[in-house]
This record gives sequence, C-alpha cells and structure tokens, in this order.
Amino acid sequence: MSKSHLSQTYAQTLQTQNLQIAIAKNQPFNSAQDKPKLHLKGLVGSSLSFIISETFKQSVAPFLLVFNDKEEAAFYLNDLELLLNDKDVLFYPGSYRRPYQIEETDNANVLLRAEVLNRINSRKKPAIIVTYPDALFEKVVTRKELERNTLKISLNDNLSIDFVNEVLFEYQFKRVDFVTEPGEFSVRGGIVDVFSFSHDEPYRIEFFGDEVDSIRTFDVETQLSTEQIKKISIIPNVENKFLEESRESFLKYIASKTIVFTKNADLLFSRIDDFFGKAEDAFKTLSKDIKHASPNELFCNSELLKRQLLEYTLVEFGTSSYFNSETIQFNTSPQPSFNKQFDLLIENLNASHDKGYTNYIACVSEQQAKRFHDIFEDVEQDVHYKTIVLSLFQGFIDHDNKITCYTDHQIFERYHKFHLKNGYAKKQAITLKELTNLDIGDYVTHIDHGIGRFGGLQKIDVEGKKQEAIKLIYGERDVLYLSIHSLHKITKFNGKDGKPPKIYKLGSNAWKTLKQKTKSRVKEIAFNLIQVYAKRKLEKGYQYKPDSYMQLELEASFLYEDTPDQMSSTADIKADMESERPMDRLVCGDVGFGKTEVAIRAAFKAVDNGKQVAVLVPTTILAYQHYRTFTERLKDFPVTVDYVNRFRTAKEKRETLESLENGHVDIIIGTHQLVNKNVKFKDLGLLIVDEEQKFGVAVKEKLKTLKDNVDVLTLTATPIPRTLQFSLMAARDLSVITTPPPNRYPIESHVVRFNEETIRDAITYEIQRGGQVFFIHNRIENIKEVAGMIQRLVPDAKVGVGHGQLDGKKLENLMLSFMNGEFDVLVSTTIVESGLDVPNANTIFINNANNFGLSDLHQMRGRVGRSNKKAFCYFITPEYSAMTDDARKRITALEQFSELGSGFNIAMKDLEIRGAGDLLGGEQSGFINDIGFDTYQKILNEAIEELKENEFKDLYQDEGVDKEYVKDITIDSDFELLFPDDYVNNITERLNLYTQLNTIKTEEELQVFENQLIDRFGELPKQVVDLLNSVRIKWIATKIGLEKVIMKHGKLVGYFINDQQSAFYQSHGFTKVLQFVQTHPNAAKMKEKQTRGGLRLLLTFENIKSVKQALVVLQPIVA
Repeated sequence: MSKSHLSQTYAQTLQTQNLQIAIAKNQPFNSAQDKPKLHLKGLVGSSLSFIISETFKQSVAPFLLVFNDKEEAAFYLNDLELLLNDKDVLFYPGSYRRPYQIEETDNANVLLRAEVLNRINSRKKPAIIVTYPDALFEKVVTRKELERNTLKISLNDNLSIDFVNEVLFEYQFKRVDFVTEPGEFSVRGGIVDVFSFSHDEPYRIEFFGDEVDSIRTFDVETQLSTEQIKKISIIPNVENKFLEESRESFLKYIASKTIVFTKNADLLFSRIDDFFGKAEDAFKTLSKDIKHASPNELFCNSELLKRQLLEYTLVEFGTSSYFNSETIQFNTSPQPSFNKQFDLLIENLNASHDKGYTNYIACVSEQQAKRFHDIFEDVEQDVHYKTIVLSLFQGFIDHDNKITCYTDHQIFERYHKFHLKNGYAKKQAITLKELTNLDIGDYVTHIDHGIGRFGGLQKIDVEGKKQEAIKLIYGERDVLYLSIHSLHKITKFNGKDGKPPKIYKLGSNAWKTLKQKTKSRVKEIAFNLIQVYAKRKLEKGYQYKPDSYMQLELEASFLYEDTPDQMSSTADIKADMESERPMDRLVCGDVGFGKTEVAIRAAFKAVDNGKQVAVLVPTTILAYQHYRTFTERLKDFPVTVDYVNRFRTAKEKRETLESLENGHVDIIIGTHQLVNKNVKFKDLGLLIVDEEQKFGVAVKEKLKTLKDNVDVLTLTATPIPRTLQFSLMAARDLSVITTPPPNRYPIESHVVRFNEETIRDAITYEIQRGGQVFFIHNRIENIKEVAGMIQRLVPDAKVGVGHGQLDGKKLENLMLSFMNGEFDVLVSTTIVESGLDVPNANTIFINNANNFGLSDLHQMRGRVGRSNKKAFCYFITPEYSAMTDDARKRITALEQFSELGSGFNIAMKDLEIRGAGDLLGGEQSGFINDIGFDTYQKILNEAIEELKENEFKDLYQDEGVDKEYVKDITIDSDFELLFPDDYVNNITERLNLYTQLNTIKTEEELQVFENQLIDRFGELPKQVVDLLNSVRIKWIATKIGLEKVIMKHGKLVGYFINDQQSAFYQSHGFTKVLQFVQTHPNAAKMKEKQTRGGLRLLLTFENIKSVKQALVVLQPIVA
C-alpha cells in the first residue's frame, strides 16, 4: 500500500481544490492588501502535511510555512520531505541563541540560512520554506548585495585558477591544505577545493588549463568526491561579512507571489516582540567603544512583520484566525491513545472498518510494519488495516474522507524524532587521525632495531634515481633509512607520557633481549588466558530458544528508534545466547547511546527462557537507577526485578536474597555484594556487568569462578585497557555502538577558569530554557560554601547538595527529587558520575577538572546531553601553567573528542597517557613503557599465533587456511617508487598515504585507493603507478615465499626464505614455483648462492626494464 494512494485521496477532496483555487487567483489586485486571506480549520497532526503537499504540487508559487517553534517546524519539515521531493523543501533556522552573542553563532544554521537565500535568488523552481519566529526575527542581506557577492562557476567556463584564488581571498576565505569548514579553500595542482556557505558540502573544481573540467561535491571527513554537479555559486558568510550593508526583513526578500502559511499569528508577533525587547536590553549593555549596529538595523519587530505579512496571500491553519479571512473547514481528530494495549487498538481498527473507514498504519520502517503483522497474526481474529512505510509526525482520523491514519510511534508510545541536515557534524573525525600522526622528533619503535626518533621523509639517491625514505635517528648519530615499503615495521611510541624512552644504538643486542623477555612473559600470560578461553569454548552453555512474541512486543515498545549499531549488537547477543557456547561479549557504546536497552533485551530473553539474571553495577546510585529503568521498561511483562545496595535495610536484603534463592526474583541488580558467598541463585543464566571500567581485577576474577558456563555480557563506555586487550585478542567478542541516537547534539565543552560571571551566565541560561544544572565539586569539607556561592549568584535558583556521606535514604530522596525536577542545581561530589540519568539536566560544571582521570571526566560529561537539547560542559581548571603535564593532556583530549561516540577513542588515548602496565595479569610490569604500546600488541599477537600453532594446535584446528610463510618482505629497486612533491605537497599527508598503502591487502582495496588518489590529487604520475604495482609485486612474492626482491640493472632477483627447515619448502606453494621454473626454463632461473648468512636459494628473471614488466613475469607463477 503506497503513500501515493493517500496523497491522491487528498488531492481530490473538495477543500483542497477550494484552497488551490483561492491561492491561484491571479487577477491583478488593487492593492496588495486585497490578496486572499484564508483560514484552514480543523486540521490536526499530519493531515496538514498532506493538504500542504498536495496544494504545492498544483501551485506555481513558493510557500513559506511559519510554525510556533523549531521542534514543530522540524517535524513538519520531515513530513513534507517525505511527501514531496526533498530538494524542494528547505529549512530556514535562526542563526544564534541570543542576540549580539555573535561568538555563539551556530555555523550549521548559518549554512542552512545561506542555502535558502541562495535558492530564492537562483530562480530555480519554487520551494517550500519551513521556518519559525526566531528565524524571521533576524534581518537578512538584500538581494542585490547577495547577487553582487556570488561567484558563479559552471562546467566548461573559461577561468584561470589565479582569478578564483583572488576572488576567494576577497570574500575572506582562508587558504588551507585540506578544506574542513565553511569559508576555507585549497589549491592543489589543477584542483581547487572550496567550502561555500551556500551548500552543506564543499565543492571540488578540477581545471584543465583554464577551463573548468569537472565540478563535484566531496565529503569533508574522507576528502572524497560524492557527486558531479553542473554549476555552483560560491557565497561568503552572509551573516557577518556585510555587517555594514543595509539589511531587510526576510519577508521582503522572498518573492512577492509567495504564499505564507502561519500557524498562530498571535504567538508569532508576541514572540518577535519578546525577542526584540531582549535585543534592546542586550544592546544597552554592550560596550560603547565598538560600534554595534542598532537592533532596528539587525532585527525585525512585530509592527514591521505585520505590515509585510499583509502583502502576501495568507493562509492560517491554527485554531483561531488573527486576520479576518474566509474559512475552509476540515473535519479531522487526533489519533486516540491506546496505552500500548493491542486489544483496544484492534477493537478500534475494526470499529472504524465497520463504519466504512479505511485504516492505515504509517510505519517508520519495513521492520516495524513486519512487527505489526506478527503481533496481529498472534491474535486469532481478523484485523483490517494497511501498513504504509512513511514516517509521519502525528496520526489523525479524517471524518470527511473516512480515513484513519495512525502512526506506529504513537501506538507504541515511542519517541519520534526529527532529522535536520547538519553537514557540519563530521568535523571532529579528523582529530583521531592526528593522534597517530608522526611529527618530526616523535619517538618511534622499529620492531627490529628498537626505539629511535622520527626524522621525517627524505629523498635519497639510489643509483641516480630519487627514492623516498623515512629517516630514523638512533643513539647519538646513527641514522637508519627505512624504505616506504616497510612502514608497518615502525609505530609511534606510546608509553607513559612525558618520559623520554631509552633510545637504542643501532646493532646492539639490548633490544633483541628485551623483545625476547617480553615475548616469553607475554606467552606465559596468554597461555593461562587461552586455557580459560579453551575451557569456556568446550563447555556447553544453555541454549536459548528463538524470540517469542513477548520479546517482539518489548522491542517494538522501545521509546526511541534503534540505531543500526544497536540492532546489530542486539542481533549478535541473541545469536550468542541461542548458540550452545557460553557468551562472553563486550559492548562498547558511548555514554547515553542505548547500552542499557541492549542489556534489557538480553535480560528479558533470559527470563523469558526461565533463567535468572544478575546485573552488576559499580555504585549504589546506579543500582537504584537501573532498578528504575528496568522496572519501567518491563512493567507490562511478567518479570520481577529487585535490587541490593546500601540503601536497603538488612531485613529487605535478607528477603530479597531468599526470594532470589527460591527463584521468585528474575532480575537482580546490585553492587559488589552480588559476588558474596551468601548470594545464591536458583538458576543463573546471564550475568550483565555494567560500567566495567569501575571494577577491580579481583571482583572480575571472582565472577569468572561464579560459573564457567554462564553467559556474560559486559557494558562499558570507556573500556579499560585490559578489557580492550582481551577483545582485541579474540578472547571475547566485541560489539561497538558508535552511532548516536537521532536528535543528539555533541556536548559543547569549554575549559574555563573559576569565574563567577561565567558560572552565573551559564546557570541562568540553562534555567531560562527550563533545564537543570550539575555542579561537581569533589571536596565534602567546603561543598556547602560552593552551594552558597551559587545561591548568591543566582538567587532564584533552587540548589541542592549531595555527597556520599549522606544517609542512604536522604541521598536517595535527593536524587529522586532532582530527577523529578524539584530543584534546579545539584551541587555534588562525583557520586553522580556513573549513571545518574536526568534527561532534563543539560549543563554540567566540573570544578578542579584537572584532578580527575580521563574516563571519569568523560563519564561525568555524559550525564548531560541525554535528550534533544544542546548541552554544555564547563571544565573549571587552574591556569594551564599550574597543571601537571598529564592533566593538561587529559583536558585537551576531552576538548578534542566532544563529538558523540568518542568513548572508545578516549579509552585508547587513556592507554597512551597512563601507559598500560601489564595488560593481561595483575602485575603492572612496565614492558609497555620500554617498548611502546603498539609494539607490545605486535609481540602479543605473535605470541598468541605461536601458541595456537604449537601448544593449542587441537583447539584451533578449524583455522586450517593457507599459511603465510613470509612474515616480512623487503623490496629494493632502482625505479622511482614514490608520491612526487608536486603531486602530494603536504608531508604529513604523504606519510599518511604511504602508511595507508602499507596496510592494503587486496586488489579491491588497492583499486579503491587508486580512485581516491585520482579524485583528490588528479591523474596519477608514472612514479605513483609504479608504486602501486610494486605493492602487487609484494603480494605475489609473499605467496611464492620470497623474503627479499631486488629489481636493479634490468633484472629481478628474489631470495627465498632463509630458514631451510621451514615448512614452506614442503608446501604446495613451493611446488608451484618448481613447476613454473621447469616449464619456463628461458624465463626464470633458480640457483643457490653462498651469502654471509649461509646458503640462499634465488630466483632470477633477466630483462626487467619496468615495474609493470616485473609484475607481468611474476603473475603466471601464482596463476
């Protein structure tokens, strides 16, 4: 059943036709005031969207829709985008939060605004513009101004790059190496990248001589092109560049034939006046030294808007009409509420059907539609309904057309969300790369030679040809040049911060012995670990049954929409539970990304199969919080949830534990007490460990002994190194949830000094928008004074104080009343850190933030921003100079990673700042400090491989794939294999490309890499083609067992594996090589040669004049 059917019904109704006729009257009016004024009455929910979209399809005029506030506007925007072509529906937001606070301008909004102005100016076909009062309040540049300041470029134009360069400088664009935000541009050879303010993606313009050869948009994060375009216009920042020009109201700017729809003109005018009043107040407080434009020049007041509105055809669609207008009456009523009771819903659907209504259920996705079919199938009676896949804002019943249209999110009472385009949110991805970037002077570990200093990329001369190599400096003056083919041998040294590691001399034995020592140590630990793992792998766990319909109902009633990662994690967990092996899965998801929901589903599945579930949490408060969440989510299902923590009296605890032993409690939530000897389960099936980074090793070891065959699910936002390690080693499975729930904004983090004014402003702003504030102060001695100070700064705020020394019941009540919004500011110690969930609190202060660890800070910051409001976090620290090095690094790491989903990166960074100790056992022996984290990883993996091959052969039999005998291969040649300077200018970028090339393992990946190069830098020069082919030669050489390939003086010599005892010489691969040599005696020769390292077997090809040729002669061997 398609949405077009519904749309057609609306296109044919009498009212829609009347509306279309009224709008289309185009006889000349005596004065603008005579244009039609209409009032649409009786439209609720998404029925409005249908009427507007149908009218728009028939109309030739643009529409302007004014809703009451941003949220409502955004919901209708989404409806219209789905019903019409989404290129024709534009959102016009306000650009900042408070007048005259220019530094608080939201760049994403500026982009959207410029896009709308550009569209109106460009005379494309008419569009629907959706907006709200805040946006109309700001004046915009005049049309002429914008026209004068737009650079238009289309395909095949004749332009010189220099001209474009000059114009962009004039528009105050800034030249950078790689474009990442609006107002930047870069020039590389014949490619100009520019990020205009008129589009949410930057453009890449490729020139051929002085002609524009192609124009395409590209993605900021990957720097790769997305789609081709014919013409573009480049606009400077309209919000601040023309502050000196005259401005006009947006209503002046739009075309005079525009039809304006307003919801509630009364509210519109009163909000505009309210804003204008605030702007005037703000203007008075501004310093007089700088000349500021007066409010009249920048903003509109309601008088002006009222006059201008009357010059348009006006359609009001609220309940009452402000202008005297003719009415078009509709008869719709809102969707009734069924409180998730499906029998009521079914009754209602059938009753409507009997009255001759058609029932539609609008679902967000096919999957939801399928859920409805499943649920209705379980019921024995007939249900009359049709599902359409269309995400609508609100359901309605239309009595004239006999249609009921219900939405799935209202039936399941889920949270429906809106999407606003934000091409801007991708920025932060770039910082993670920067952590691993090598800078000159950084310490690097070379796996064969130990730790040296990085000396940059250098061109060296090999027999008259240029080669690029990496310079490493060892000891006092030893220099090692490393071929760009062996980049995988070096890694950035990550040990404890600030301490320079020991630098080795080249050729000394010290490094070798250290590596050996580490390896044997690691092997010991890994051995024990694999044993535990092996034991679990062989154990039979409980095999759960597939999902029941109750499980489906639970999942459908989730308030929010599942993110793709949540779905895949849930699916993984279920698959693990349904297999007969015990589950051991780690779910990493950032603070507030829905890990708890995943856990609830797993827990319910276990209970559904008659098992008990234990949920282990680190803090008293969190136990209580989870108890509330679990009870709330499972209240409609036959499940008993209980909890133990220090808030419960001894008697309550005893009763709980008794009923746990008898099997009356299905899900028990508790702190460390759950691990005690006296806690007995009737039939424990699943153990969930939340916020795993807070538990000590001892507790976890105790848990392991709890049962070998219990399924374990671990949740964490910032995994501790050791846990991460286990997962990276495949001793347990890992699911990562990185996608934020929709409508989440990144938390804006500021590092500030202790300053009463900042604190006052932020708290007042938060309270004004109806939110609450956390203030973390971790000293109980003077916490009362801090609360007093806040009370003094913000007299009308209600302030509460909480800390761990309060009596249990008191603390509990305090937390409850804060959750219920009974007071505005909670001053507390870090007791809130893990897991207090107050969706309404969106500002947090952390006093003396320099004294906390990284994961603590991240967790605390995650207390805010849990709803769809913008959240702020202020780290209050002393002067930078007064902090320790580590603290400084921590704070900067947090500032960098404010975007959503960065918990995992923070964990990795934490490893680097703290140094990792011995990741596997309890001993904090400092191997990692001596050799660096990544090298430790490598040695660890080698150790595990060896164990798998020898001691645990039988356990890992199933992995009998073709073995790689060559671990490491070197290529030496006198061809130029490199990225020339004039192709890739930026040195760091060149190094990144070499590193990337080194990790490529398959032909497909190489093809992709090649296309990316052409896209970003233009046609491949010969040297780069050779470089890519040399990578292919490396792959073939590895397959046929060559450890070293030399291409010099027109011939190719390959050295086979050094170790004559190697299993390679018995393998199928070697047989292939022998056959080839026998059948092609002229092409290749095989001979033995005495070298310093003993006898070596060689393979030689004569007459090799190019890399391509070398590739061609080697290919038949592996064919």
